[in-house]
Amino acid sequence: MAAAAALLLLLLLVAAGPGPGRAGTGRERRDALREELLLSPLPTGDVAATFQFRTRWDADLQRGAVSHYRLFPKALGRLVAALGVRELHLALTQGFWRTRYWGQPPLQAPAGAELWVWFQPTVTDVDKAWKELSNILSGIFCASLNFIDSTNTVIPTASFKPLGLANGTDHHLLRYAVLPREVVCTENLTPWKKLLPCGSKAGLAVLLKAERLFHSSYHSQAVHIRPVCRDASCLAVSWELRQTLTVVFDFFSSGQGKKDWSLFKMFSRTLTDSCPLASQSKVYVDISPKNKEKELLEVSPPPTSVHEVIVQGDKKTYAVYDLLSPSLFNTSRSLNVQLKWKRPQDSSLRGGVRAADRGDLHPHLQHSPLPGLPRDPAGDCALVPAALRAHPDYHHQGEGKQAKTVEAGAPTSWEMSRQCETGQGPCGAIANISLGLGYIHYQPAQDRRRPHLLEMLIQLPANSVTKITIQFERALLKWTEYPPDPNHGFYVGSSVLSALVPSVTAMKDMDVEQSPLFTSLFPSSDGSSYFVRLYTEPLLVNLPTPDFSMPYNVICLTCTVVAVCYGSFYNLLTRTFHVEEPSRGGLAKRLANVIRKFRGVPPL
Repeated sequence: MAAAAALLLLLLLVAAGPGPGRAGTGRERRDALREELLLSPLPTGDVAATFQFRTRWDADLQRGAVSHYRLFPKALGRLVAALGVRELHLALTQGFWRTRYWGQPPLQAPAGAELWVWFQPTVTDVDKAWKELSNILSGIFCASLNFIDSTNTVIPTASFKPLGLANGTDHHLLRYAVLPREVVCTENLTPWKKLLPCGSKAGLAVLLKAERLFHSSYHSQAVHIRPVCRDASCLAVSWELRQTLTVVFDFFSSGQGKKDWSLFKMFSRTLTDSCPLASQSKVYVDISPKNKEKELLEVSPPPTSVHEVIVQGDKKTYAVYDLLSPSLFNTSRSLNVQLKWKRPQDSSLRGGVRAADRGDLHPHLQHSPLPGLPRDPAGDCALVPAALRAHPDYHHQGEGKQAKTVEAGAPTSWEMSRQCETGQGPCGAIANISLGLGYIHYQPAQDRRRPHLLEMLIQLPANSVTKITIQFERALLKWTEYPPDPNHGFYVGSSVLSALVPSVTAMKDMDVEQSPLFTSLFPSSDGSSYFVRLYTEPLLVNLPTPDFSMPYNVICLTCTVVAVCYGSFYNLLTRTFHVEEPSRGGLAKRLANVIRKFRGVPPL
């Protein structure tokens, strides 16, 4: 019996074969999950928490031969295969990252919803695939992405290059759209968490409590899908899914008034175990000195290890907690990372921070400038709705304003030269203007068809301010095109600034699989520079708005007059008149007359 049982067990093991993620034949498709939490104290006393969940799958999704999904979400895998998606980047953000006070973010996104996608060269109708993709993503993430159409979609030529493997960069395969008015709430977070292999039941995802995440100064969740090299030789392709979530907690506004923090204070929960499906689960705490006095941070319990890495040109020191380490949960059943300052924190911001601002200088004028103030970045991409008509007479090129003569703090301006008509004119060609420090790509808008697009490639010196101004006039829309709250104003999406910034500290080449996730999203060709993408604040513009109360008053008055007049005439025309004969009285009256007759009294 024992031999028969052993033989039966051996047959079962042979029949099962190596499962997904285990070593086996070369035809098997392996997938792996890495989860990571980065805790960064900010100069203002706030704390930024960045979650990253990376699912890597060694499979060819484009051929549609995948029928079994283990860690990679089936909804996204079938979407990539069916619509020919090469890269997909979706971000839903509530709030604005204040670069001037918080420093450089690990991952920044504009306020609202942002979606940009690279399609495969085999896609014949990119616009149709783009529309279908936005509708499907709208249903998956319970967002208003179905409102993406040609009026808020552009095709950048110099921005948003592929972050993964790319055989070519044909910009006609790229689509970019932003919905600055999109509101992010728990109905967007729930489907985002369901895409995780362990959901929110185990691992770092147990900290994703909606009540705490949305009680913050900044909230941004994103999904990134791209093809990556399977190994160093890059002979095979794997697909990578990154789910990122960044929140900023303000303990001063919450009433705590202390800069010391812990996991329980931020999330009302602690870590008890790692995700069983994860091959790596770590918590990084930034303990780098915050000022010239080498002020240090004290973390408890003691970390598993200390890791030093170059992040955005600066050398950072991190306390690492490995949730897969057997010794981490030996002393206690849960992990509650706590951080205390050894001395009062200096809230002054360190130098070298780059910021970008934008605002409407004259909100009450019909003709107004639309400015942008990038500080140090080298590229700008602006998307302006067609309702803000950039008049052709406003476009001119300034002379004698080269950045080489700029001193520290002195403003420098570029203003675009006139190339073709805008707005409703017949000119639809794209203008490329070569300037001294780069070129300008401008695509004029067409009413109810496409927005304005302005891209600039410029090289800026350090400690300079560049001011880009676009003159525009406010258009009067049709009354059916106004939103339910027209007096609130109309949003203009954030401008995008992309730059390769020289690194102060030389960066060493590291294996992507061994480096932290927060350092490996943007590719880097060498260690002399690093990539930065910044977003300006969305702009709120007041367009000419009619008095919608007057139609309401006219409708009410007209309906009242029609009801009174029509009701009176209808009543007179349809009423039937009858002549009533005098009644003989009732039973009481007749009884009274009988009595009066016997008494000799005249009847009633």
